[in-house]
Amino acid sequence: MNAFWTEADTAPPALEASRARAPVASREALERAAHEAHKLEKRLCRQVGQAIMDYHMIEEGDRVMVCVSGGKDSYGMLDILLKMQQRAPVSFELIAVNLDQKQPGFPDHILPAYLEQLGVPFHIETQDTYSIVKKVIPEGKTMCSLCSRLRRGILYRVADELKATKIALGHHRDDMLQTFFLNMFFGGKLKGMPPKLVSDDGGHVVIRPLANVAEKDLVRWAEHREFPIIPCTLCGSQENLQRKQIGNMLRDWEKQYPGRIESMFTALQNVVPSHLMDTKLHDFEAVRTTGVAEPDGDTAFDLESFPIPTVGGLPMRIL
Repeated sequence: MNAFWTEADTAPPALEASRARAPVASREALERAAHEAHKLEKRLCRQVGQAIMDYHMIEEGDRVMVCVSGGKDSYGMLDILLKMQQRAPVSFELIAVNLDQKQPGFPDHILPAYLEQLGVPFHIETQDTYSIVKKVIPEGKTMCSLCSRLRRGILYRVADELKATKIALGHHRDDMLQTFFLNMFFGGKLKGMPPKLVSDDGGHVVIRPLANVAEKDLVRWAEHREFPIIPCTLCGSQENLQRKQIGNMLRDWEKQYPGRIESMFTALQNVVPSHLMDTKLHDFEAVRTTGVAEPDGDTAFDLESFPIPTVGGLPMRIL
């Protein structure tokens, strides 16, 4: 039954009327665009379905609160989850929730109109966290930490009120890698952003269905679907955030060394505790000779050699 989470969608809707009216070159362009959009949709559904299956994110009878901010990621998450809901091997509900933080100029009509048109149940929670953040945080300082804490507390309360069993957030693969490097560079921890966790108040299960999805694919999907994007004027204009610096670093790496992002993301799923230095994860005191070969052991103290990754069948440039 789990195959239903990852099986391919049916072909996209026919474009016969458009093709009939368009010149040959235009028809070919339409067909190419439709083909590429369909491939992208299949990939997104497959990746989201795989994450749901691997990490047991959604179960029979779940009521999933989908947090929608008005950005490309949360729009994409809701869009794909609605598609998955139609063919999933389990029955579950979706309810979209937006937190209106009363930012000056926030177009509070856009999301309700979009969600009504979509026909999905939704709830708009209005709380003036903007004034609190601006009052507490000195001008020029990073607002994300306080804003995030306030937002979390409100969303947990709303989840209780709506009787939601899961809270879905729109963090994607690139967010997870950024968090890993932020913790390593600035926090002194090998710690990432888990695809599923118990909330810090202990009362909710938080899931990230986009865990396997690349940000560039979400950008393309948002353009294809023409989501009514709402920019974040509270924190989006803070150009010197450490997360933005890490994001720029990862994008530069990907440009110079295509395939590196995929390799790093795979590494997060292949941890060897015995080859790190955390005594809480590995009992170094108990290390003794056994006479039996260790599959993860060093080989005659040599440096490890690695297979050269390929991109499109060609060797990937490492340095």
